Amino acid sequence: MNQPCETRLRVRYAETDRMGVVYYANYLVWMEVGRVELCKSLGFSYRDMEVDDSVQLAVAESYCRYKSPARFDDEVIVKTWVDEANPRVVVFGYEMRLAESDRVLASGHTRHIVVNSAMQTVRLPKKYYPLLGIPDPTA
Repeated sequence: MNQPCETRLRVRYAETDRMGVVYYANYLVWMEVGRVELCKSLGFSYRDMEVDDSVQLAVAESYCRYKSPARFDDEVIVKTWVDEANPRVVVFGYEMRLAESDRVLASGHTRHIVVNSAMQTVRLPKKYYPLLGIPDPTA
């Protein structure tokens, strides 16, 4: 596992439901925000990977365990890391906490398969191996 990346965000009113708590699907959006920021912290842009290298990380599985509610205007810390990776699959881990009290709001993971623009599975270009902690089999 590499160094986790922390991203801070503030809960918008539109992200809450009738009960006044963050609607569950928004946690998946926050995971995506954390994932994009993690990639930047590792030295590459998610967008550039798609444009320059013609590969995408397609979500094959998502999991989120909800532990405590967040509410409008709460500051949330999304901690993101690479949980496991190989040339064809990358799994990101997440933990979301309330900044004020450090209370865990939710945790989870997303599993991504590496695909090309035609959505065919491909191998990740080798330049991403060290950034994602994938051992180079030719080394």
